[in-house]
Amino acid sequence: MTDSVVTGAAGFIGSQLVERLLDRGDRVVGVDSFDPFYPARTKRRNLEAALQNPRYRFVEADLLRYKLERQFADGPVVYHLAAQAGVRGSWGSRFSRYARNNLLATQAVLEASVRAHRPARVVYASSSSVYGDQPPGASREDALPNPVSPYGVTKLAAEHLGRTYEKSFGLPVTALRFFTVYGPRQRPDMAFNRFIDALRHGRSIEVYGRGRQLRDFTFVSDIVTGLVAAGEVRTPSPIYNLGGGAPVILAEALRILSDVSGRPLRMRHLPLPPGDAKATWADIRRARRELGFRPRVRLREGLAAQWTAQTGLPTSESE
Repeated sequence: MTDSVVTGAAGFIGSQLVERLLDRGDRVVGVDSFDPFYPARTKRRNLEAALQNPRYRFVEADLLRYKLERQFADGPVVYHLAAQAGVRGSWGSRFSRYARNNLLATQAVLEASVRAHRPARVVYASSSSVYGDQPPGASREDALPNPVSPYGVTKLAAEHLGRTYEKSFGLPVTALRFFTVYGPRQRPDMAFNRFIDALRHGRSIEVYGRGRQLRDFTFVSDIVTGLVAAGEVRTPSPIYNLGGGAPVILAEALRILSDVSGRPLRMRHLPLPPGDAKATWADIRRARRELGFRPRVRLREGLAAQWTAQTGLPTSESE
Protein backbone atom coordinates (compact mmCIF):
# COMPACT_ATOMS: atom_id res chain seq x y z
CA MET A 1 0.00 0.00 0.00
CA THR A 2 1.23 3.49 -0.85
CA ASP A 3 0.21 6.92 0.42
CA SER A 4 2.76 9.02 -1.49
CA VAL A 5 4.93 8.66 -4.58
CA VAL A 6 7.92 11.00 -4.95
CA THR A 7 9.85 11.32 -8.21
CA GLY A 8 13.33 12.77 -7.93
CA ALA A 9 13.37 11.11 -4.51
CA ALA A 10 17.16 11.06 -4.13
CA GLY A 11 17.63 14.74 -4.87
CA PHE A 12 18.12 17.85 -2.75
CA ILE A 13 14.44 18.54 -2.08
CA GLY A 14 12.96 15.14 -2.92
CA SER A 15 14.97 13.25 -0.30
CA GLN A 16 13.91 15.66 2.43
CA LEU A 17 10.27 15.49 1.31
CA VAL A 18 10.45 11.69 1.56
CA GLU A 19 11.74 11.93 5.13
CA ARG A 20 8.98 14.38 6.10
CA LEU A 21 6.30 12.08 4.66
CA LEU A 22 7.75 9.08 6.46
CA ASP A 23 7.89 11.06 9.72
CA ARG A 24 4.15 11.66 9.53
CA GLY A 25 3.47 7.96 8.93
CA ASP A 26 3.09 7.71 5.14
CA ARG A 27 3.98 4.64 3.13
CA VAL A 28 6.20 6.12 0.43
CA VAL A 29 7.56 4.97 -2.92
CA GLY A 30 10.51 7.00 -4.20
CA VAL A 31 11.70 6.97 -7.80
CA ASP A 32 14.98 8.37 -9.11
CA SER A 33 17.11 7.65 -12.19
CA PHE A 34 20.44 8.86 -10.74
CA ASP A 35 20.89 11.13 -13.75
CA PRO A 36 24.63 11.96 -14.02
CA PHE A 37 24.06 15.72 -13.71
CA TYR A 38 25.92 15.37 -10.41
CA PRO A 39 27.57 12.36 -8.70
CA ALA A 40 25.33 9.43 -7.79
CA ARG A 41 27.21 8.98 -4.51
CA THR A 42 25.79 12.32 -3.34
CA LYS A 43 22.26 11.16 -4.05
CA ARG A 44 22.89 7.80 -2.38
CA ARG A 45 23.93 9.62 0.78
CA ASN A 46 20.65 11.52 0.62
CA LEU A 47 18.80 8.18 0.68
CA GLU A 48 20.52 6.65 3.70
CA ALA A 49 18.09 7.72 6.42
CA ALA A 50 14.90 6.93 4.48
CA LEU A 51 16.08 3.47 3.45
CA GLN A 52 16.17 2.47 7.12
CA ASN A 53 12.39 2.92 7.30
CA PRO A 54 10.27 -0.17 6.49
CA ARG A 55 7.54 2.08 5.05
CA TYR A 56 9.85 3.28 2.29
CA ARG A 57 10.47 1.57 -1.01
CA PHE A 58 12.95 3.02 -3.47
CA VAL A 59 12.94 2.34 -7.20
CA GLU A 60 15.87 3.28 -9.43
CA ALA A 61 14.24 3.92 -12.79
CA ASP A 62 13.94 6.28 -15.75
CA LEU A 63 10.43 7.77 -15.82
CA LEU A 64 10.30 7.39 -19.60
CA ARG A 65 10.89 3.64 -19.34
CA TYR A 66 9.21 2.72 -16.07
CA LYS A 67 5.52 1.84 -15.68
CA LEU A 68 4.89 4.33 -12.90
CA GLU A 69 1.17 3.50 -12.75
CA ARG A 70 1.96 0.22 -10.96
CA GLN A 71 2.56 2.39 -7.86
CA PHE A 72 -0.88 4.03 -8.04
CA ALA A 73 -3.11 1.17 -6.86
CA ASP A 74 -3.89 2.88 -3.54
CA GLY A 75 -4.56 6.36 -4.90
CA PRO A 76 -1.47 8.14 -3.59
CA VAL A 77 -0.52 11.79 -3.88
CA VAL A 78 2.21 12.02 -6.54
CA TYR A 79 4.91 14.60 -5.86
CA HIS A 80 6.70 15.09 -9.16
CA LEU A 81 10.09 16.62 -8.41
CA ALA A 82 12.25 14.82 -10.98
CA ALA A 83 13.77 17.35 -13.40
CA GLN A 84 16.85 18.56 -15.21
CA ALA A 85 17.81 21.56 -13.12
CA GLY A 86 19.99 24.60 -13.77
CA VAL A 87 19.40 27.73 -15.81
CA ARG A 88 22.89 28.19 -17.26
CA GLY A 89 23.22 24.65 -18.56
CA SER A 90 20.01 24.74 -20.58
CA TRP A 91 21.38 26.46 -23.68
CA GLY A 92 22.76 24.90 -26.87
CA SER A 93 23.03 21.17 -27.44
CA ARG A 94 22.27 20.40 -23.79
CA PHE A 95 18.70 21.62 -24.23
CA SER A 96 17.66 18.15 -25.40
CA ARG A 97 18.23 16.85 -21.87
CA TYR A 98 15.98 19.57 -20.47
CA ALA A 99 13.26 18.80 -22.98
CA ARG A 100 13.50 15.10 -22.12
CA ASN A 101 13.77 15.29 -18.34
CA ASN A 102 11.46 18.24 -17.73
CA LEU A 103 8.82 17.98 -20.41
CA LEU A 104 8.72 14.38 -21.66
CA ALA A 105 9.17 12.96 -18.15
CA THR A 106 6.31 15.13 -16.85
CA GLN A 107 4.12 13.93 -19.70
CA ALA A 108 4.98 10.33 -18.74
CA VAL A 109 3.90 10.97 -15.13
CA LEU A 110 0.64 12.54 -16.29
CA GLU A 111 -0.06 9.71 -18.74
CA ALA A 112 0.61 7.10 -16.07
CA SER A 113 -1.75 8.95 -13.75
CA VAL A 114 -4.53 8.97 -16.33
CA ARG A 115 -4.04 5.28 -17.16
CA ALA A 116 -4.19 4.31 -13.51
CA HIS A 117 -7.32 6.38 -12.73
CA ARG A 118 -6.05 6.46 -9.17
CA PRO A 119 -3.75 9.27 -8.01
CA ALA A 120 -5.42 11.57 -5.53
CA ARG A 121 -3.39 14.46 -6.94
CA VAL A 122 -0.21 15.34 -8.82
CA VAL A 123 1.86 18.06 -7.14
CA TYR A 124 4.37 19.39 -9.64
CA ALA A 125 7.58 21.18 -8.67
CA SER A 126 7.84 24.19 -10.96
CA SER A 127 10.15 27.18 -10.67
CA SER A 128 10.28 30.94 -10.33
CA SER A 129 12.21 30.78 -13.62
CA VAL A 130 8.85 30.78 -15.41
CA TYR A 131 8.48 34.47 -14.45
CA GLY A 132 11.77 35.65 -15.94
CA ASP A 133 12.09 39.42 -15.85
CA GLN A 134 9.01 41.04 -14.32
CA PRO A 135 8.09 44.61 -13.31
CA PRO A 136 9.48 45.68 -9.91
CA GLY A 137 7.84 44.09 -6.90
CA ALA A 138 6.57 40.67 -5.94
CA SER A 139 5.35 38.32 -8.70
CA ARG A 140 1.80 37.03 -8.34
CA GLU A 141 0.69 33.71 -9.75
CA ASP A 142 -1.46 35.48 -12.36
CA ALA A 143 1.51 37.52 -13.70
CA LEU A 144 2.29 36.92 -17.37
CA PRO A 145 5.16 34.39 -17.50
CA ASN A 146 8.25 35.67 -19.28
CA PRO A 147 11.01 33.04 -19.00
CA VAL A 148 14.48 34.18 -20.04
CA SER A 149 16.12 30.73 -20.18
CA PRO A 150 15.35 27.45 -21.95
CA TYR A 151 15.10 25.86 -18.50
CA GLY A 152 12.29 28.27 -17.59
CA VAL A 153 10.55 27.51 -20.87
CA THR A 154 10.51 23.76 -20.11
CA LYS A 155 9.17 24.29 -16.59
CA LEU A 156 6.39 26.53 -17.90
CA ALA A 157 5.56 24.07 -20.68
CA ALA A 158 5.23 21.29 -18.10
CA GLU A 159 2.82 23.48 -16.12
CA HIS A 160 0.72 23.87 -19.26
CA LEU A 161 0.78 20.10 -19.78
CA GLY A 162 -0.64 19.68 -16.28
CA ARG A 163 -3.45 22.12 -17.02
CA THR A 164 -4.21 20.27 -20.26
CA TYR A 165 -4.47 16.90 -18.52
CA GLU A 166 -6.64 18.40 -15.81
CA LYS A 167 -9.06 19.91 -18.32
CA SER A 168 -9.16 16.89 -20.62
CA PHE A 169 -9.12 14.04 -18.08
CA GLY A 170 -10.05 15.60 -14.75
CA LEU A 171 -6.62 14.85 -13.30
CA PRO A 172 -5.98 17.13 -10.30
CA VAL A 173 -2.63 18.89 -10.83
CA THR A 174 -1.12 21.61 -8.65
CA ALA A 175 2.08 23.44 -9.66
CA LEU A 176 4.34 24.96 -7.02
CA ARG A 177 6.76 27.65 -8.17
CA PHE A 178 9.87 27.41 -6.00
CA PHE A 179 12.00 30.51 -5.39
CA THR A 180 15.80 30.06 -4.97
CA VAL A 181 15.85 27.06 -2.64
CA TYR A 182 18.89 26.55 -0.39
CA GLY A 183 19.86 24.49 2.64
CA PRO A 184 21.46 21.13 3.53
CA ARG A 185 21.94 18.70 0.60
CA GLN A 186 21.88 21.53 -1.95
CA ARG A 187 23.18 20.37 -5.32
CA PRO A 188 26.88 20.96 -6.02
CA ASP A 189 26.11 23.29 -8.95
CA MET A 190 23.91 25.62 -6.89
CA ALA A 191 25.12 28.99 -5.70
CA PHE A 192 25.37 28.64 -1.92
CA ASN A 193 26.96 25.20 -2.23
CA ARG A 194 29.67 26.70 -4.44
CA PHE A 195 30.04 29.78 -2.22
CA ILE A 196 30.43 27.66 0.92
CA ASP A 197 32.98 25.42 -0.75
CA ALA A 198 35.00 28.46 -1.83
CA LEU A 199 34.90 30.04 1.64
CA ARG A 200 35.90 26.81 3.32
CA HIS A 201 38.97 26.39 1.12
CA GLY A 202 40.01 30.05 1.08
CA ARG A 203 39.16 30.68 -2.58
CA SER A 204 37.51 33.71 -4.11
CA ILE A 205 33.78 33.46 -4.61
CA GLU A 206 32.79 33.81 -8.26
CA VAL A 207 29.92 36.28 -8.54
CA TYR A 208 28.10 37.04 -11.77
CA GLY A 209 27.80 40.76 -12.35
CA ARG A 210 28.15 43.05 -9.33
CA GLY A 211 26.07 40.90 -7.00
CA ARG A 212 23.09 43.24 -7.20
CA GLN A 213 20.63 40.50 -8.16
CA LEU A 214 17.58 40.35 -5.90
CA ARG A 215 16.68 36.82 -4.78
CA ASP A 216 13.84 35.45 -2.67
CA PHE A 217 15.89 32.79 -0.88
CA THR A 218 13.76 29.94 0.51
CA PHE A 219 14.99 27.36 2.99
CA VAL A 220 14.42 23.75 1.99
CA SER A 221 12.35 22.81 5.05
CA ASP A 222 9.89 25.58 4.20
CA ILE A 223 9.60 24.27 0.65
CA VAL A 224 8.94 20.76 1.99
CA THR A 225 6.22 22.15 4.26
CA GLY A 226 4.58 23.78 1.23
CA LEU A 227 4.76 20.56 -0.76
CA VAL A 228 3.08 18.56 1.97
CA ALA A 229 0.38 21.19 2.40
CA ALA A 230 -0.34 21.19 -1.34
CA GLY A 231 -0.85 17.43 -1.18
CA GLU A 232 -3.34 17.77 1.69
CA VAL A 233 -5.50 20.80 0.86
CA ARG A 234 -8.99 19.83 -0.27
CA THR A 235 -9.53 22.23 -3.18
CA PRO A 236 -6.17 23.66 -4.22
CA SER A 237 -5.54 26.41 -6.72
CA PRO A 238 -3.68 25.35 -9.87
CA ILE A 239 -0.52 27.36 -9.01
CA TYR A 240 1.18 28.54 -5.84
CA ASN A 241 4.33 30.56 -5.25
CA LEU A 242 6.57 29.21 -2.50
CA GLY A 243 9.14 31.81 -1.50
CA GLY A 244 11.00 33.04 1.54
CA GLY A 245 8.94 36.21 1.76
CA ALA A 246 11.89 38.59 2.27
CA PRO A 247 14.06 39.03 -0.84
CA VAL A 248 17.70 39.98 -0.35
CA ILE A 249 20.40 41.43 -2.60
CA LEU A 250 22.96 38.72 -3.39
CA ALA A 251 25.87 40.80 -2.09
CA GLU A 252 24.12 41.11 1.29
CA ALA A 253 23.48 37.35 1.37
CA LEU A 254 27.20 36.79 0.80
CA ARG A 255 28.05 39.16 3.65
CA ILE A 256 25.76 37.15 5.94
CA LEU A 257 27.39 33.90 4.80
CA SER A 258 30.85 35.32 5.50
CA ASP A 259 29.70 36.44 8.94
CA VAL A 260 28.12 33.06 9.74
CA SER A 261 31.17 31.10 8.59
CA GLY A 262 33.72 33.42 10.16
CA ARG A 263 35.66 33.39 6.88
CA PRO A 264 36.80 36.49 4.96
CA LEU A 265 34.86 37.28 1.82
CA ARG A 266 36.79 37.68 -1.43
CA MET A 267 34.83 38.02 -4.65
CA ARG A 268 35.77 37.63 -8.28
CA HIS A 269 33.25 39.25 -10.58
CA LEU A 270 32.30 37.55 -13.84
CA PRO A 271 30.14 38.76 -16.72
CA LEU A 272 26.43 38.15 -16.32
CA PRO A 273 25.45 34.98 -18.22
CA PRO A 274 22.33 34.76 -20.38
CA GLY A 275 19.21 33.49 -18.68
CA ASP A 276 19.63 35.00 -15.20
CA ALA A 277 16.63 37.05 -14.09
CA LYS A 278 17.48 40.39 -12.47
CA ALA A 279 15.11 39.78 -9.58
CA THR A 280 12.94 37.04 -8.10
CA TRP A 281 10.38 37.91 -5.47
CA ALA A 282 7.39 35.76 -4.56
CA ASP A 283 3.97 37.09 -3.68
CA ILE A 284 3.01 34.28 -1.27
CA ARG A 285 -0.40 35.57 -0.19
CA ARG A 286 -2.28 32.82 -2.01
CA ALA A 287 -0.13 30.09 -0.45
CA ARG A 288 -0.48 31.72 2.97
CA ARG A 289 -4.24 31.94 2.64
CA GLU A 290 -4.97 28.51 1.13
CA LEU A 291 -2.08 26.33 2.29
CA GLY A 292 -1.25 28.00 5.57
CA PHE A 293 2.25 28.52 4.17
CA ARG A 294 4.48 30.69 6.34
CA PRO A 295 8.25 30.60 5.84
CA ARG A 296 9.88 29.94 9.21
CA VAL A 297 13.62 29.98 8.51
CA ARG A 298 15.39 33.31 8.11
CA LEU A 299 18.40 33.62 5.84
CA ARG A 300 21.04 33.82 8.59
CA GLU A 301 19.65 30.74 10.34
CA GLY A 302 19.36 28.83 7.07
CA LEU A 303 22.86 29.67 5.90
CA ALA A 304 24.24 28.58 9.27
CA ALA A 305 22.46 25.24 8.90
CA GLN A 306 23.79 24.74 5.37
CA TRP A 307 27.34 25.73 6.37
CA THR A 308 27.41 23.17 9.17
CA ALA A 309 25.72 20.42 7.17
CA GLN A 310 27.99 20.92 4.15
CA THR A 311 31.31 21.43 5.91
CA GLY A 312 30.88 19.66 9.24
CA LEU A 313 32.25 22.83 10.85
CA PRO A 314 30.61 25.06 13.48
CA THR A 315 29.44 28.55 12.66
CA SER A 316 31.15 31.63 14.04
CA GLU A 317 28.26 32.08 16.52
CA SER A 318 28.75 28.57 17.98
CA GLU A 319 32.52 28.70 18.38
